[in-house]
Amino acid sequence: MSDPRVAGVGLTHFGKHPERTGRAMFAEAGLAALDDAGIDPDDVEALFYGNFMGELAEHQGHQAPLMAEAVGLDVPATRYESACASSGAAIRDAVFRLRNGEADVVLVGGSERMTNIGTAAATDALSIAADDLYEVRAGMTFPGAYALMARAYFEAYGGSKEDLAEIAVKNHEHALPNEYAQMQQAITVEDALDAPIIADPLGLYDSCPITDGATAAVLVSEDYAADHDLDTSVAITGTGQGGDKMALHDRQYFARTPATKDAADEAYDDAGIGPDAVDFLEVHDCFTIAEVLALEGLGLYEPGEAIGAAGRGETTHEGALPVNLSGGLKAKGHPVGATGVAQLISLTKLLEGRHPRAEAVEGASTALAHNAGGTVASATVHVLQEVVE
Repeated sequence: MSDPRVAGVGLTHFGKHPERTGRAMFAEAGLAALDDAGIDPDDVEALFYGNFMGELAEHQGHQAPLMAEAVGLDVPATRYESACASSGAAIRDAVFRLRNGEADVVLVGGSERMTNIGTAAATDALSIAADDLYEVRAGMTFPGAYALMARAYFEAYGGSKEDLAEIAVKNHEHALPNEYAQMQQAITVEDALDAPIIADPLGLYDSCPITDGATAAVLVSEDYAADHDLDTSVAITGTGQGGDKMALHDRQYFARTPATKDAADEAYDDAGIGPDAVDFLEVHDCFTIAEVLALEGLGLYEPGEAIGAAGRGETTHEGALPVNLSGGLKAKGHPVGATGVAQLISLTKLLEGRHPRAEAVEGASTALAHNAGGTVASATVHVLQEVVE
C-alpha cells in the first residue's frame, strides 16, 4: 500500500457567478486539473464529487454522472454530501480506492452554485445542515449557531471581538495575491469591529461569503506516477474523519469540536506524525471562531490558547504556523461542496512552490487540511507531505 500522489489541480474563480451552471464550473475545474496533470483523460477510472445543495440551488440531484459527462469522462461517478465537508469526504474515499489498488487514476472535486438564488434562499438552504426538527424550526441559522459557540468559548476561556477581528484581518491579507479569491480586499481591525453585527458577537467580517465555484484534483497511485514519469512531489499520507451529535444542544461542549480531534488523531496516526510536525495548514474558518476551534481541536494549541494566535502573529504568513494562506473560507470564499478540494489545491501548490504565498513556507514539508460540516458534526482531516525520492 502506497500513498496517493497529487498529479494535477484546477479550480474556477470563487465569487458571484449566478449566470454559470454547476456543470459549467466543474467542467472548467476538471479540465484544468487534467491539463495540469498532463495525463490522458481515458486513464481516469472514477470521479469522486462533493456537492451539498444542488437540489435546492439548481433543482438538480444525481449530479456526479452529470459532472463526469461535463468533463468528458465515461466512468463511475459518485456524489458525496456531508454538508460543508462534502469534498473532504470525497477525498477520503478516493484515497482509500487508490491505496487499495482498485484504481490508479481518479478525479476528485466538487462544486456549488449559490448566489443565483439570493442571500435569503441560500441561508435557508445552508440551514438544512443543522437539525431541522430541533434547531432550524426554532429559527437557528449558522451565524447564530457559531455565535453561540463563540459566546461559550469566551465564557470558558476568555477572548474578545478584537481577537476575532485579528483573524479576519489576517485571512483577508492572505487572500490579496490569490487570483482565485472572492475577497481580495484588505481590512483593518477597526473595519471588522465597525461592521454590522450578524449574530452577536459575530459581525460581517467574521463570516464567510456566499460563493459560487468549483475545484478538481487528479490523484494517482505511486506506481502510475512512476510508470508515466509524472512530476508528483506531493502525497496524501494521512486521512481521518470524525463525527459529533448533530444539534448543539445535545453536545457536551459548545467551545470544543470533538469531531475535529477524532479526525486529526486518525490522520496523524495514519501519516505517522504528531501535531508538532505540521508546518502550515488550511482550516475550515466559515466564521472566525471556527478557526480558533479548529486549531485547538487539531492539537496545535491547548484549549483557550488559539484565540490570540492571529493577534500574536503566530498564524500569519510571517508566523511560525501559517494558517489559511489562501485566505481561507473567510476571504477566498466558500462554495460549499468545493471547499475540501480547494484546501487540497492550496496546500499542494504551496508545497510545490507555485502558490503566491509559497515564500511563507519555503523549506516546509508537511501540511494539513481540515474540512468541517455544519457546526462540526462532521470533519475530515488530511495530511499532505512533500515526497522525498
